[in-house]
Amino acid sequence: MAFRTEHEIHTRRKGRNVGVGLMLAGFVVLVLALTFTKITGGDFQIPAAANEVKN
Repeated sequence: MAFRTEHEIHTRRKGRNVGVGLMLAGFVVLVLALTFTKITGGDFQIPAAANEVKN
């Protein structure tokens, strides 16, 4: 059984999906880098309200 050739619109859509996927991965890496930088900086403190135990 032979496979049908891929239509031109599928080729363009695949390229667009790869681009969107790369942009999404870049955004995730950016958020992780910013979070890591903020947490490892010396001035990060847990808010006092989060430390209190509610009765």
